[in-house]
Amino acid sequence: MAKVSKRVQSTHEKVEHNRVYTLSESCALAKECATAKFDETIELAFHLGVDPRHADQMVRGAVTLPNGTGKTRRVIVFCKQEDQIKAALDAGADAAGAEELVQRVQDGWSDFDATVASPDMMGNVGKLGRVLGPRGLMPSPKAGTVTPNVAEAVEEIKKGKIEFRVDKFANIHVPLGKASFSAEQIEENAKAIINAILKAKPSACKGAYLKACTMSSTMGPGLRMDPASLAAQVAS
Repeated sequence: MAKVSKRVQSTHEKVEHNRVYTLSESCALAKECATAKFDETIELAFHLGVDPRHADQMVRGAVTLPNGTGKTRRVIVFCKQEDQIKAALDAGADAAGAEELVQRVQDGWSDFDATVASPDMMGNVGKLGRVLGPRGLMPSPKAGTVTPNVAEAVEEIKKGKIEFRVDKFANIHVPLGKASFSAEQIEENAKAIINAILKAKPSACKGAYLKACTMSSTMGPGLRMDPASLAAQVAS
């Protein structure tokens, strides 16, 4: 039987595993339970009442976190025009270019966290579907990452814009910040994410939309919240 460390034991003792926590309680306790030697990521996990096999029940979108993600995100931009390339790099893009950048990614380069593309590049970027798709990095008009204004898209991502997308099991996992954030900053980011996911509810979804919601740190225990009351807690 695997031995449980004293650190893990102490964090789990802080949590009542049969209890449903409020959003504010979860934010404070997730921070308190993040006792690893590195700055743990705080994450929200949702289980939705949708069937992702149907296109009209797909949940996908983007949200800008008011306090950022706590991580410097590496962004690359697929664009052809010289003025777009210059604007993207001036806005903080880590790489920008056209066919040569597509080929670089196709050859195996993956040292980036987000992608942006101008509309006239999507024919080329489409070839990278098998590379970018599984990582959730394919540019999307719905997420605002396919746009002629590539510089603005880069700035938003650098400031804390993140994407979310339901998986085939109707789950969404979204990082909302770092344990080094204050509990208030964690809560502000959490509210922004929950609001965005509530607004992304498909019209074809019938019955309960938010079925479960849990907050946790990288190495900490999960903190269950009541999905039925989250909308009211976010609005308060």
